[in-house]
Amino acid sequence: MSYSTSLLERYREGRSRLHRVDPRVKLVATLAFIAAVTATPPEAWPVLLGLAVLEWTAVSQSSVPVLSVLRRSAVAVPFVLIAAPSVFTRPGEALAQYHIFSWTLTASREGLVFFVSVLAKSWISVIAAGLLVSTTPFEDLLRALRFLRLPRLLVAVVSSMYRYSFVLVEEAQRLLRARVSRSAGGGRRSGGPVSWRAKVVGGMVGSLFIRTYERSERIHQAMLSRGYTGVLPTVTDVPLSVGRWVVLMGILLGLAAVEVFAAVRW
Repeated sequence: MSYSTSLLERYREGRSRLHRVDPRVKLVATLAFIAAVTATPPEAWPVLLGLAVLEWTAVSQSSVPVLSVLRRSAVAVPFVLIAAPSVFTRPGEALAQYHIFSWTLTASREGLVFFVSVLAKSWISVIAAGLLVSTTPFEDLLRALRFLRLPRLLVAVVSSMYRYSFVLVEEAQRLLRARVSRSAGGGRRSGGPVSWRAKVVGGMVGSLFIRTYERSERIHQAMLSRGYTGVLPTVTDVPLSVGRWVVLMGILLGLAAVEVFAAVRW
């Protein structure tokens, strides 16, 4: 596997139970799980804990390294920090006050509960999505999207974007290698002052855009010459068996029951 492929490819080959589950069942179950996590009331901590335990049980059955799961889930932290001001902006029971120059910030209990719940929900949801792509090949995910009756053109666009991202990374790597080979000195600070390097980077970005645009034209012409009509041809999917439908409906009904209980209890 090349560096660009390992950088973008998230699927990890394996023969675990989760790898063998039908991709359509996994996709629908993952979307329903994320929806259930999102709909859980902020103070329903036992429900969130139960969903997290269920999720980590799936992780343990997936043969995906725990450290890899945790590292990928860290991508949610920067986005969750956007909700941090809610600790001081949400009205409610005051917990503490902080004086910063002429400003007084009051942390409320409701704001803290909201922020912690957003953090927990985001973390659980990102792990679920990461587990899906780690145990399901991209082609199988596309077939699962078609199973959900998404427009075929939209699925084709997603497929093309994914495949072309590898081409984009390879073009960028070629430009970086060319820049390094033309540097007079060695090390990270070689090649001139910051202003000169910024100018070089700007030129590289422009060259990358032109190269990728021209290559996309060549790829499109090659696809047209091979009979491309705007939608990628696919093999007809095998209908879901009765057993898989039963499993899928059981998962959906179970998650719905949990959310009804959470809504009534909290």
